[in-house]
Amino acid sequence: MAGRSDDATTTAPPRPTFREALVVWARIGLLGFGGPAGQIALMHRELVEERRWISEARFLHALNYCMLLPGPEAQQLAVYIGWLLHRTPGGLVAGTLFVLPGFCVILALSILYALFREVPTVDAALFGLKAAVVAVVVEALLRIARRALAGRLSYAIAILAFVAIFFFDAPFPLVVLTAGLAGLGLDRLSRPAAGGAEADHDAPRIPISVVDLMAERGELAHTEPRRGRALRVLAIGLAAWWLPVLGLLAVFGHDSVFVAQALFFSRAAVVTFGGAYSVLAYVAQQAVDVYAWLAPGEMLDGLGLAETTPGPLILVLQFVGFLGGFRHPAALDPVVAGVLASIVTVWVTFVPCFVWIFLGAPHIEALRGNRRLQQALSAITAAVVGVVANLSLWFALHVLFAEIAETRLGPLRFLQPNPATIDWTALALTVFALLATLRFHMGIPKTLASCAALGLLLRAVS
Repeated sequence: MAGRSDDATTTAPPRPTFREALVVWARIGLLGFGGPAGQIALMHRELVEERRWISEARFLHALNYCMLLPGPEAQQLAVYIGWLLHRTPGGLVAGTLFVLPGFCVILALSILYALFREVPTVDAALFGLKAAVVAVVVEALLRIARRALAGRLSYAIAILAFVAIFFFDAPFPLVVLTAGLAGLGLDRLSRPAAGGAEADHDAPRIPISVVDLMAERGELAHTEPRRGRALRVLAIGLAAWWLPVLGLLAVFGHDSVFVAQALFFSRAAVVTFGGAYSVLAYVAQQAVDVYAWLAPGEMLDGLGLAETTPGPLILVLQFVGFLGGFRHPAALDPVVAGVLASIVTVWVTFVPCFVWIFLGAPHIEALRGNRRLQQALSAITAAVVGVVANLSLWFALHVLFAEIAETRLGPLRFLQPNPATIDWTALALTVFALLATLRFHMGIPKTLASCAALGLLLRAVS
């Protein structure tokens, strides 16, 4: 065993300094286009393949845990890996830099949207973006499915999750919880690692990662669960989360849009599982029908803008928050109110993400290698595929049809688009975007830009 450790250690890269890690996290934040699927792929390439800061097994273990949590799994994965490498400061830096570039861009785009939304050229470009968003979500669905579905049982779970959400309107938390419990009762959701004992015998030929080397040297003591540390994390996290909300309540009163948004998006941060794509349907319904912060089609506009920027796709919630503040400014200037609402929305959306990781990751690390936990996490990952499939169909229906009726037969719910209201131009743009992304592998920024340009052209000649 000693010889094996020495052989593996000689292949390990040097541990990055905090400054080196900061540069890499900033790079990931600036280049993190393509939604969660693209951002996870980017982190895998940067951290697993090129720099070997973390092994494939640990990366997937952390990813499965993050997909179990409410909120954006890609940002939480960055926090997790940053925490493994450089403790709490590393997690704070990784998670913040993952969000900061996108926050700045979305804020600027939200201001432009609110001020110039009615300009015909802007409306035409947004029309093209909506069609492209359908293709982007479909591509994300396929990429997640390729990663998550590895056998008949995982396919069955994904299908059942889709049916539960689309036809029975089941809440996301219930679907995720049911999938996790089902996973605990199954012997296996994916094929066992090939080679068995032979794979272990060949292990010295596998380059060791920085985190694995740290584990061999006893430098991962911060990953061990401790009750005192957990209580401190919980107390500090809750204070950071809720003290600003109490400040808003004291300054603006309980009827203000800022307090309403702080409470609503805090609730969304707790109950919406499955990442950014799964949260959108819930937020769209509440923000449009209950709070009237934006119109039905504007949610797709916001998603199109979020797809063109780096950072987590869930930053579309910042767009929702900005419009709510802009349109309900009370005594403030509308733009100032929108900026404040943006900050409130982002704060209560992402502070819980840090809490989930710092509180739960030590326990997940302690259970690494536990087969039953892996089965539960794999089942949840499979259920997420069904959640995203539901969102893909929901977006497609609302982009392509002007009228969609909802009928119920007992517990069953059916969405019935009116064929007479189909938008053939939107259909043509959607087909173009699907071919560009799936057949010709055009990047997401190029696809979005092309569809925006085509939207301008088609609206000009129509």
